[in-house]
Amino acid sequence: MPSTKDRYHHGALREELLRACLQLIDTEGLAAVSLRRVAREAGVSPGAPYHHFADRAALLAALSARGFDLLTAQLVAARATAPTPIGSLTALADAYVRFAQEQPAYFRLMFRPELSQPDKNPEARAAGDAAFAVLADTIAEIVADGAFPADEADAVAVAVWSMGHGLAALALDGQLAKRADQLGTTAPDLGSRITRLLADLIDARARDRT
Repeated sequence: MPSTKDRYHHGALREELLRACLQLIDTEGLAAVSLRRVAREAGVSPGAPYHHFADRAALLAALSARGFDLLTAQLVAARATAPTPIGSLTALADAYVRFAQEQPAYFRLMFRPELSQPDKNPEARAAGDAAFAVLADTIAEIVADGAFPADEADAVAVAVWSMGHGLAALALDGQLAKRADQLGTTAPDLGSRITRLLADLIDARARDRT
C-alpha cells in the first residue's frame, strides 16, 4: 500500500478524513466516530488524523462547520427565490427541512455542541452563526417593512427557527410523513402549509399595522 504521504497531499488527507467521518455517521451513527475508526475507514495510519485534528471534537467541529456552510448556501439560494421578505420565511423553512432530509448525517451532528464543542472550536460556532444570520437578515427586512416592531425581531427569528428545526427533526425521524399520511397528504406539502401559515400570520399583522 502506498504511504499516507504519497496517497494524500495538499489537503487531500483532511478531506478524506472528513468524508470518512461523514460516511461513518451516516451508516453507524455518531457513537461510532473515533479518530482511530475514522483513520481505518479512510485507509490511513491511526496517527494520520492528528496531523489535522487534535482530537475527536476537533474533527466533528470541522465537519459541523462544513454542514453549516452547506446549509447557509441553501438558505441564501432559497431566500433569493422569494418575491418578498415575508415570502422568504416559507422558502427558508422549506430549505431547512430539505437540508435535513438530504444531509441527515450533517444535520444530526450540527446541533450536538457537546460533541463538536464550539466553545473550543470557533469555526463551528462562526459557521452556525452565519446560517442563522440569513434568517436574521430576512427578519430585519420584514421589520423595515413595518410588519412588527424592531424589539420583537429576535423573538420572531427564534420562533421561525424553532418551527423550521422542529419540522426538520420530525421529517428526519419519519414522524412528519406518518402524520401527513394520516391527513391524506405528503410530508413536503404538510410542512409547506405549516410554514405558510406562520408567514400569513406575519403578513396579516403587517397589514393591520399599516
